[in-house]
Amino acid sequence: MKYLIYIFFFGIFITQAQTDYNTKKGFLAEGYDVVSYFENKAEKGNKKYTTTFDGTRFKFTSQTHLDTFKANPKQYIPQYGGYCAYAVAEKAKKVSVDPETFEIRDGKLYLFYNSWGINTLKSWLEKDVNQLIIKADQSWKFISEKD
Repeated sequence: MKYLIYIFFFGIFITQAQTDYNTKKGFLAEGYDVVSYFENKAEKGNKKYTTTFDGTRFKFTSQTHLDTFKANPKQYIPQYGGYCAYAVAEKAKKVSVDPETFEIRDGKLYLFYNSWGINTLKSWLEKDVNQLIIKADQSWKFISEKD
């Protein structure tokens, strides 16, 4: 009985420790291939090549990309759980993204909102990006814990 209690509480801790991911359409980045971004392409993944990491589903364009991801998944996951980096920095809010609007900076993937005439990647690039990243990192610690 004692061990069941430990397992129960350990399970709760693991569940709460998961990152909050933007899984619109059931997949991170709306099913776009997160490895493709690092080839400077935004490509929709194929349902033949899927995996789950950290409780979140991912799609890929090929078996090669799927294998690349599986070898080092944390390298390919977008910052701030795949929510708009600019909104996290400037508004401390989780905002959905246009998966075709992205930036790779210092080996990290950032996704952005781009709709209704508002392209937050442009706003991001017009400001001091290093300061925005610092603000977003700080904000993410708090907003990722909220529902």
